[in-house]
Amino acid sequence: MVCLAVIIGLSSELWHLMEKLTGAFPLWVLGAAVVGVSRPAAFNWFTPQYTTLALAFSMTCMGMTLSVNDFRAIAKSPKPVGIGTVLQYTVMPLMGLAVARLFRLPPALAAGVCLVGTCPGGTASNLVALIAGADIALSVLLTAASTVLATAATPLLTRALVGGVVQVSARQLVVSTAQVVFAPVALGLLLASKAQGFTRRLSPYTPLACVALVACICGSVVAQNAAAVAASGARLVAAVATMHAGGFTLGYMAAKAAGLGERASRTVSIEVGMQNSALAVVLARSAFPDPLTALPGAISATVHSVLGSCLAAFWRAKGLDKEQPEGATHASA
Repeated sequence: MVCLAVIIGLSSELWHLMEKLTGAFPLWVLGAAVVGVSRPAAFNWFTPQYTTLALAFSMTCMGMTLSVNDFRAIAKSPKPVGIGTVLQYTVMPLMGLAVARLFRLPPALAAGVCLVGTCPGGTASNLVALIAGADIALSVLLTAASTVLATAATPLLTRALVGGVVQVSARQLVVSTAQVVFAPVALGLLLASKAQGFTRRLSPYTPLACVALVACICGSVVAQNAAAVAASGARLVAAVATMHAGGFTLGYMAAKAAGLGERASRTVSIEVGMQNSALAVVLARSAFPDPLTALPGAISATVHSVLGSCLAAFWRAKGLDKEQPEGATHASA
C-alpha cells in the first residue's frame, strides 16, 4: 500500500509538472525563435521533412482525442463552420490591407502581408486549439474548409488587394492537407476507437509533445530566414503582429456576436488569427519577382505561433465555465 501511495504521488507530481510545462508554451516557442535567430545552425537537423512528420504526428495525437460523434455533431450544426470560414476570408484579408497601409510598408512587403492575410488557416492552429482546450474537431474542420476554398479565394483576394494574380495548385493544397491533416487525424480516430487503452495511457503526454513540436517547427522556420528576420526591422514585425492580434480579437468578438458558445468562439478566434504562413512563403517565391515578398510569411510563422501560444496558455489557465456543458459549442449553433 505504501508503494502504491508513492507511485500515485509521483504520478500526480509528474502530471502537474507536465501541466506547467505545457502552460509555458509561449516561452518554449519564443525561446526557439530566439535560438533560431541567434544560432541558426542549431536547427539544421530539423529539415522540412521533419516539419511534415512533426505536424502529421501532432495531428495523429489530436485525432486520438476525438470521436466520430464529435464530427457528427458539427455536421448536424454547421453554423460554427460557416461563421469561422467566412471570418477567415474577410477579417484577415482586410486586416492585412489595413496594416500594410497603417505601417506604410513598401510595395513588396505590403504585398507579402496581404498574401499572408488571404491564405487559409494553418495546421498549427489545430495544435493551439488542443492546448487552449478549444473544440479540436471544429478546428480541424475549419482548417480543412478554408484550405479547400483557398484554391479560389487566395488568388482572387490577393488580386483584389495587391493587383497581382497568384496561381494556386489545387493538387498541392489537397495533397498537403491530406498529408498533415486528414490522414493523421483519421489514423488518430482509428486508434481512439480500436486501441482505447493505448490512447488513454498516451493522452496525458500529447499536449506537451505538441508544445515541443511547435517550438521546433517555429525555431526551424526562423533559422532558415534568420538573416532576413534580423534585417527586417521592428516595423514589419509590428505590422505582422498587429494583423494577427486583430484576427484573434475580431474573430472572437464576431463569433460571440453571432451567438456561438465560448468554446466555439475560442476555436474561431484561433483559426482566424493563425494563417498558413508556409503557404504564403511558397506562393510569394513562385508568383512575385521581389524576394522580399516572402519575408512577411516567414515572420508570420513565428509571430502567430507566439501570439497564439500566449492566448492558448491564457485560455488553458482560465478554463471554461463549469456550468457550460461539453456540447455547448454545438448546441449554441
